[in-house]
Amino acid sequence: MAILDSQGRLFGKLSILDIGAALVILLVVAGIFLFPGTSGSVAQLGIPTQPIEVDVMVRGLTVAEPEGLLSDLEEAGETNIIIRNQPFGRVNIKSIRTLPRTVATPQPDGSLTALDDPRPELDFTIDMLMTLGGDAEITSDGPVLGNNKVKIGVPIEVEGPTYRFNTSVVGVRVLEE
Repeated sequence: MAILDSQGRLFGKLSILDIGAALVILLVVAGIFLFPGTSGSVAQLGIPTQPIEVDVMVRGLTVAEPEGLLSDLEEAGETNIIIRNQPFGRVNIKSIRTLPRTVATPQPDGSLTALDDPRPELDFTIDMLMTLGGDAEITSDGPVLGNNKVKIGVPIEVEGPTYRFNTSVVGVRVLEE
């Protein structure tokens, strides 16, 4: 009796392909139990947290009542933020400063003067600089909020009961406790 017959079976009973598949499955199962990898825990103990302030710029936000939105934000005193599609939670609103909408107007002597933009549709548009505050993990790479690094240029969504809009980080300050 030959070890391997014409159909690729060992001793006429087992196919070489079946043995190969069983061996691969056995190696995968052994690998899972012998090398389990990381535990997957996201709890990070011992990482220091410090208060930070994050300045975010809102440009061209169209609102039916801009003054109402500003008063709602100031009265609430805190809001939810979403960083890179990952909800972080509540942060304090430290300050809100509206930014003027101006247009460069040439003067007869060739100089430019910034004047208020007279377009009527800007009555429904607001630009503002918001300062948000919260506690962040301080790493060698900078402050981290909810597993996301907070750096200038990072997009942040600000969300509340009646609003949700996109902002961009323009300043980050780590405060001393």
